[in-house]
Amino acid sequence: MGRILAIDYGTKRTGIAVTDPLKIIATSLIAIETTKVFNFLIDYCKKEKIETIVVGLPKTLKGESSENEKNILPFIENLKNHFINIPIVRFDERFTSSMAMQTLIDAGYKKKRRQDKKLLDSVAATLILQGYLLSIQ
Repeated sequence: MGRILAIDYGTKRTGIAVTDPLKIIATSLIAIETTKVFNFLIDYCKKEKIETIVVGLPKTLKGESSENEKNILPFIENLKNHFINIPIVRFDERFTSSMAMQTLIDAGYKKKRRQDKKLLDSVAATLILQGYLLSIQ
């Protein structure tokens, strides 16, 4: 069985989360510099069977595309070119950053640790993946 991988794309950092092989649990995998994301994904997909890639769809509160969408579209085209046999789907990522912060607060993380942008990005990717998993059940 393959895993589902989720991406919270950012211009500086990209958060990545993945499911277990049974596609039940979403787990934060890593947050890395966006310039290194393709090399990471290529290596990771060689080691693990990835069934689907979910990319966050940033929208405004009005449901319109956000400013970051113009950066994400070329990234998705590159994904499609590199991972021809893996479906790429989009999932609404509204509020994931604020939900990620609240998750860290609820988990008891100290303020200094909560300010770690990499941690926030990886938790946001996990929330995107959890939302996607709920939507396909």
